[in-house]
Amino acid sequence: MPYFIDVILPLPLQKRFTYAISEAEANFLQEGMRVAVPFGKSKIYTAITAAIHQNPPQVYEAKPINQILDKAPLITNHQLKFWNWIASYYMCAEGEVLKAALPGAFLLESESIVQLTKEANIEETELNDEEYLVIEALQRQSSIKIQEVAKILDKKNVLPILNELVQKGLVLLNQEIYEQYKPKKIRYVRLNSVYDNEANMHRLLDELENAPKQKEALLSYFSLKAQHKKPLKAKELSDKSGVSAAIIKSLIKKEILEEFYKKTDRVSFEEESSLTNIKLSEMQQKAFSEIEAGLVEQDVCLFHGVTSSGKTEIYIKLIEKVIARGQQALYVLPEIALTTQLIDRLRAYFGDKVLVYHSKYSVNERVEVYQHILQDSEKARIVIGARSSIFLPFANLGLVVVDEEHETSFKQFDPAPRYHARDAAVVLAKLFNAKIILGSATPSLESYFNAQHHKYAFVELNRRYANVLDPEIEIVDIKTKYKKKEMKGHFSDRMLTEIKDTLDGGEQVILFQNRRGFSPVLECNTCGHSPQCPNCDVSLTYHSHNNQLRCHYCGYHIAMQKKCMACDSPEITTKGFGTEQIETELKAIFPDYKTARMDQDTTRGKYAYEKLINAFEQQEIDILIGTQMLSKGLDFRKVNLVGVMNADNLLNFPDFRAHERSFQLMLQVAGRAGRTKKRGKVLIQSYNPHHQIIQQVSTGDYSGMYKDQLEERYNYKYPPFHRLIRITLKCRDYSKTNDAAEWLATGMKNVFKENVLGPEFPPVARIRNEYYKNILLKIPQQQSLGKTKKVVQRIMESFRAIGAFRSVKVVINVDPI
Repeated sequence: MPYFIDVILPLPLQKRFTYAISEAEANFLQEGMRVAVPFGKSKIYTAITAAIHQNPPQVYEAKPINQILDKAPLITNHQLKFWNWIASYYMCAEGEVLKAALPGAFLLESESIVQLTKEANIEETELNDEEYLVIEALQRQSSIKIQEVAKILDKKNVLPILNELVQKGLVLLNQEIYEQYKPKKIRYVRLNSVYDNEANMHRLLDELENAPKQKEALLSYFSLKAQHKKPLKAKELSDKSGVSAAIIKSLIKKEILEEFYKKTDRVSFEEESSLTNIKLSEMQQKAFSEIEAGLVEQDVCLFHGVTSSGKTEIYIKLIEKVIARGQQALYVLPEIALTTQLIDRLRAYFGDKVLVYHSKYSVNERVEVYQHILQDSEKARIVIGARSSIFLPFANLGLVVVDEEHETSFKQFDPAPRYHARDAAVVLAKLFNAKIILGSATPSLESYFNAQHHKYAFVELNRRYANVLDPEIEIVDIKTKYKKKEMKGHFSDRMLTEIKDTLDGGEQVILFQNRRGFSPVLECNTCGHSPQCPNCDVSLTYHSHNNQLRCHYCGYHIAMQKKCMACDSPEITTKGFGTEQIETELKAIFPDYKTARMDQDTTRGKYAYEKLINAFEQQEIDILIGTQMLSKGLDFRKVNLVGVMNADNLLNFPDFRAHERSFQLMLQVAGRAGRTKKRGKVLIQSYNPHHQIIQQVSTGDYSGMYKDQLEERYNYKYPPFHRLIRITLKCRDYSKTNDAAEWLATGMKNVFKENVLGPEFPPVARIRNEYYKNILLKIPQQQSLGKTKKVVQRIMESFRAIGAFRSVKVVINVDPI
């Protein structure tokens, strides 16, 4: 009786593929194991076993698998169900979910290897120059990869040359699978057992009289071994004895010392937990009890706690209860910057039961975290991570905490799956019958709407911890200040006075400007020309630290221009300002104080966030300028002043969520001020100080903002009243993009009538030389979401069948943000 498996391939394919297996393989294989399978003419991929059965495929003949890669399942059944839900809800392929969910090291790569044939009879006269270079390289090493051949010949397409060599019988092409994960091994040294004998030891020391450095290293070895009985690292011996690694190597060569290796965790935490008890205030205790009661009735609880109200302590107490029951807890954060502070707090309390998972970790580190969670080890009781942590292989999840749930960083934009981690976490918790808490000082409209309509339990904490007063918020009218000549650069006299007073008082300042770089526009005063990106429809942003004009969409850059590129006039000025310009101005105004910048340019390294945040906490930095990274739940004790440099560029944005976002960002940034006894101050600079949102921020009026925005959303048919699906078409051919968008929009309007908007060009209509066009589908509450998606899929199938539109890429984004 034949046996078959259905597998998920790491490719954007709409369905699973079936492969043939033997009876022995069928008895050994389990769902969730990896198998290496051939796909296409010569490629081999790592696939995940999704089902084992005896039904042969109808349309094609099942190929046999190449090999089984695991002894036990790497993917749990919960994960397979969760992937399936994500693929169907966000209208993408399971293979795309697989690529997002697994650390890259698990998806073994198939690479073509070039080797010389054993009976190769090489006649150099019959080879051209390129063939000769390949053969010469193969004579020096037994095998090389195709990518290496491309480097040797300095050309992309090397297959014709290799085919020629294959036909001449000189080389072989093989597909090999490479395991990418390498365990971290540490090199240790020990004394050769021959010298355990005292007489031999004395003889050895006498022999080493002529090699003083080697003798010194050996004596250091004895003294270190006397201090502790643990194995001794080679590096530790080298450091403590002050001799080079070469000396230790020569001792190993002489067989005086022996070297051996031990596998170790890359992600480890050595210290003991230092915080043994957290005392909740009366208000926190009340909120804690309400959350517990709410989670009895509902699976989801929205926790609306103002900034600095001590939400984290309440989460810690809830996590503690879950761990005591032997379950796992997941703590999801929107930004890696946030994990830095939180890890220290959680590890101080829970010790080594905390693991961290985010994209700044190396592939090997992520594999180790993944394996700890899969094995349900003691190290993996609590997992803190950014949005991708929802894909981890939890065995017994009891609680999910989604902190700062309103954040847009929870939404994945590219590549697919374009999931929202908050919404997906709700489904994940449901699969485990776990509870989920959504926490925020400024909840998203959708979550607050769900809480108001009793879909979620709702708990409010509207007093700051230790009854610290909310910061005093003042709005500065910079339109008037410019007229009165009371501005110095981009700072009003009011802002400068407050900064000076704060710094003189030994306290710190945070300045917020949601635009990186020095200046977004460079303009000629004579002809008005401004340098544009040749690949995108945007102007180039000036970055002063490397004196470049850069495109923030495609990375194109040129040197800063000394004169206008159009009319050669030397009179060119910068318009607008980013974080770099504020930093430059501040250094000129306050040269005696340390200024630092926190944006995408300064936090590229793995530990860059950590270093900046620690330096600011330890008051090595007096003024911190940053983009929205600063707004996310960071807790600095000595910040007394927060300045918003320009509130208007947040408000004037072509997006139905712009006002809600501006309110959230400004209130979150304001929440960084005065988090201890002294009342903090917030200054918001604006050309339009009477704008409704700015006024609501100044009074912290969340419910006023909620009512206003909800009314607008109802009138204009936006979430939470209508669901949205945005379809983006992109192509290098302008007219083809237009024609394809018109065809698709017409097809959708025939079914969904007035609920289809577009096709319309987005604000930036060309990126990386591809033209973009958007179609927006609004789905009313009473309309079935599942059926709507099926209709959209059918229309998409018809669209893909049209040959003329084959070069047009289509991106489907469910619940776009």
